[in-house]
Amino acid sequence: MVAIPPGQVTLSDRRTRRTWSVELAPYYLAVFPVTQTLYAQVVGEWPSAVRGGHLPVESVSWWDAIRFCNAFSRREGLVPAYRIREDVGQVEWNASAEGYRLPTEAEWERACRAGTVGPRYGPIDEIAWYRANSAERMHEVGGKSPNQWGLCDMLGNVWDWCWDTYDAEVYGAYKVLRGGGWFDEHWSCRASVRRRSHPNFQVDDVGFRLARSARL
Repeated sequence: MVAIPPGQVTLSDRRTRRTWSVELAPYYLAVFPVTQTLYAQVVGEWPSAVRGGHLPVESVSWWDAIRFCNAFSRREGLVPAYRIREDVGQVEWNASAEGYRLPTEAEWERACRAGTVGPRYGPIDEIAWYRANSAERMHEVGGKSPNQWGLCDMLGNVWDWCWDTYDAEVYGAYKVLRGGGWFDEHWSCRASVRRRSHPNFQVDDVGFRLARSARL
């Protein structure tokens, strides 16, 4: 995992034309999305539509990602970040826990930008698998150049689930997705793009990557 320094990030939403700034404490983010091999080692399942050990795991819901985080934390001897209440469909995040978790969308965007200010952290064909260069299929993690902080596949290949609820008043429980995928056009593979979906949604271009809170 890469240590991400504290700082501020400004997020925006094209639908509402709203912008807002978030101050972030230091945290860690995985270099790659969770692979199918790691997912199978922890959960014992291969849910992906296309199988390959070094491919990102996909066809996983937000709930699947949350459960994986807790399972992986327990396997590594860490305090799980989430208290899952299956009976009422709720998850509580223990922000003081050291276990694995999903990044917030503010953490995701700050890590994606890695100090840059443009729509992407480099030329798109060098950093991302997207519709124009993917041959309309997913690719193994790490096949494109990392950003300035050493993170790969932040744009393209698979979308990343984030912790946040998108807009509870309008979309209810829908969660935030970031990053763009292998079947998306170039305009979806930008650091600021926000997508939403139901937490039970599963599709072959949505995966996730792990974060951890840093101890101060």
